[in-house]
Amino acid sequence: MTLLKKYRILTVVTVFAVTLFFGCESNFKEVQKINFSEFVPSGDANEINLKYTDSGRIKAILVSPKMLDFSSVNFPFSEFPKGIDVTLYDNKGKQTFIKSDYAVSYKLTNIIDLKGNVKITSQDGQMLETEQLYFDQKNNWFFTEKSFKFTDPKGVSNGQGIDFSKDFKVINSQKIMGEVISAE
Repeated sequence: MTLLKKYRILTVVTVFAVTLFFGCESNFKEVQKINFSEFVPSGDANEINLKYTDSGRIKAILVSPKMLDFSSVNFPFSEFPKGIDVTLYDNKGKQTFIKSDYAVSYKLTNIIDLKGNVKITSQDGQMLETEQLYFDQKNNWFFTEKSFKFTDPKGVSNGQGIDFSKDFKVINSQKIMGEVISAE
């Protein structure tokens, strides 16, 4: 009879321990959910066509199949997960065309991060191709440390690391090689 009593007590203790274990697991998951905040956009737009103006003049046109707006987070940004097509205009109406597979625009720093098949073409026939490029909107300046290909009416050059003005008038490059026709 004492052996039977021991098994009953052992069975009751085992059932109690298993119930307690699984009960705590469920509560633990609930506690984890309390500290988790979802990272969701405050806005979602499809097929956008934005025109940026200053003093009645168009400065830029941005076209994208999708934009996600994360303006309610601590470091607000807009994401373009399906790429962008941008046309920039200078004060004389000259155009610069920008395309990329993906882009993020950070509102506090005014920096745009362009990624994937980035291609910039000027109206004068200059073209830069790279995998990632940053654009400083405040200073109208592009820069990257990635490999690039720069095509100009004078020739083609390849390198790693370049920065330049949006009109391609000032270009600084590092580690460059290629063939360029010199002006005589």
